[in-house]
Amino acid sequence: MFNKILLASFFSTVFCIANAQKNVVQSEKDFYALKTVAIPDNVKLEVGGIAVMPDGRIAASTRRGEIWIIQNAYGNGQPHFSRFASGLHEVLGLAYRDGAFYCTQRGELTKIEDKNGDGIADSYTPITLFQLSGNYHEYAYGPVFDKNGDMFVTLNVAWVGYGDGLGKWHGWLLKIKNDGTQEPIATGLRSPAGFTVNSNNDVFYAENQGDWVGSGRVTHLEKGDFAGNAGGLNWTKEPESPLKLTKEDLKVVDNGQPMHEAAKTIKALKLPAVWFPHTIMGISTADIIEDQTNGAFGPFNGQYFVADQGHSKIMRMSLEKVNGKYQGACYPFYEGFASGLVRLRWGIDGSIFGGMTSRGWASTGKAEYALQRLVWNGETPFEMKNIHALPDGFEVEFTLPVNTSKLKDVKNYTVNSFIYKYHHQYGSPIINNRPRKIIGIVPSDDGRKVKLVLDSLIPGYIHEIRIANLESTDQKSLLHDFAYYTLNNIPEGDKTTLKSTEKINMHAGMHHDMKPAASGKTVATKKRQTSMPADWTQPDRVLKLGTKPGLKYDVTNFEVKAGSKVRLIFNNNDDMTHNVVIVAPGAADDVASQALKLGLKGSEMNYVPNSSKVLYHTALLQPETSESIYFIAPTTPGEYTFVCTFPGHASVMRGIIKVVP
Repeated sequence: MFNKILLASFFSTVFCIANAQKNVVQSEKDFYALKTVAIPDNVKLEVGGIAVMPDGRIAASTRRGEIWIIQNAYGNGQPHFSRFASGLHEVLGLAYRDGAFYCTQRGELTKIEDKNGDGIADSYTPITLFQLSGNYHEYAYGPVFDKNGDMFVTLNVAWVGYGDGLGKWHGWLLKIKNDGTQEPIATGLRSPAGFTVNSNNDVFYAENQGDWVGSGRVTHLEKGDFAGNAGGLNWTKEPESPLKLTKEDLKVVDNGQPMHEAAKTIKALKLPAVWFPHTIMGISTADIIEDQTNGAFGPFNGQYFVADQGHSKIMRMSLEKVNGKYQGACYPFYEGFASGLVRLRWGIDGSIFGGMTSRGWASTGKAEYALQRLVWNGETPFEMKNIHALPDGFEVEFTLPVNTSKLKDVKNYTVNSFIYKYHHQYGSPIINNRPRKIIGIVPSDDGRKVKLVLDSLIPGYIHEIRIANLESTDQKSLLHDFAYYTLNNIPEGDKTTLKSTEKINMHAGMHHDMKPAASGKTVATKKRQTSMPADWTQPDRVLKLGTKPGLKYDVTNFEVKAGSKVRLIFNNNDDMTHNVVIVAPGAADDVASQALKLGLKGSEMNYVPNSSKVLYHTALLQPETSESIYFIAPTTPGEYTFVCTFPGHASVMRGIIKVVP
């Protein structure tokens, strides 16, 4: 296996050096190969959990309550699937230890064994039970073992209005002993689909945008922490609870201030170690794995890879401790998985297995489910390898040495700071988005690092670092040119003493717009008319539109007469934010793609791009809110698509307005 990898690495290196001399822009696929494990037609592998067995076999649990064992998953022969267990309830986590499987069902942590050795489970032992109310949102994940052999499980909050933990300990991280004893560790979790215990025995969990959660994030959890969502506080009055915070205590901070400001009042509130800006990095943060492959997967040993279900991709994360607390940065890594990426596990050869499902959870990958493997080809990509916080800025480290002349050019750098609101509402717009002033640039002698010295830093904020026009000394272009550092704490120490050659003329750096970004206030336009026009007596037609589970509108077909006066009432009765955008025939995919590229401006623009293909639209609506828009139906008969352009929704959330003569 490893000889094949080295041979592939050699040929790939020769090919890429030849292309680098031509300064060819490379892609993720030039460094990592995505290999699909063929799944038999009779196997519905909606992966919820993956466990890698010591002999290299892969076990996958499914949302349909089965566990499958896969031989030859590494491409060294035709994969063979055998069903090991069935009759379980939505298995969203799987582990293998000492000859037994451990899985988290909706209401139970179960040990499963094959005692007679026939390859089929014959022993199902409940280790502990979880209370359920029957709410659809009470998902359960895990277990993940720590170094002491204890297990961790995370439980979703239910969805009732703005989220309530109806079943006991939902919204919590629990430690489970082998005897089934439950120890509540931390709460404030909303939808903790991915979590890990790292090499230091520290627990990190990934969160999804929702009520009290402005954007995806990864948080380090310690006993007694409150991660921000109020649902789990229903159980803090229990004698086993390690904290006594109540929902009533949160009312004083439920005003849209940034989370780090709320934490000054709510002492138990744990700030995320890393924010993953919504729609820019991903939309449904999922599993986390730490790279302990000692270089078998590339130049990122000790860092983390984070899945995103909605965007069907893997992101990268680096961490450091500042003033004793974790913080760090996230970076793009690899996109293009076949379905919604939920689970990540390391193969025995240092590749990553990704388990996927999209039923009811929309994703950019169109397959209903998939199992794929990501393999490094041995060539080093030119990337921002790491970002470290400084007392007066950031140090960016690269995977390869950089052309020094371009490393010193201030025009190649842009730094912005922004943050999200902390409130009970679903998600948040980006707020306080401002460019930062770069006053000094200090490259390292070897060209592998550069210090960006800023005039000021803002603790508690996300800092976007964008780099343009850099190339490595072997003429490779930067594979990904942006990253986001979460600056919870500013490091102590001396600030950088700049030489005259390192100082930046402030006027030379004024290519940035130094004014604060727009506040995000929504205003009515001709494409979003929210009151009936004065020259109308009444609409000719009223269209009523709502939502239903699975990212769908409750009505997918309307018919109106050409040129008629239309009132469309959109009631967002879902638990996510949505909009309605009516587009020209055949333009839905293009408009959705433009919405995805809006970046930091997306939320203030309601994820509606400035395009002639957009005819009419609502605002981006919070759950349990509604809006009416008024418009004149097109005069040209045809089928006009209406679509939710919130990133990740457009592929499935759409319908047709048929305009007839």
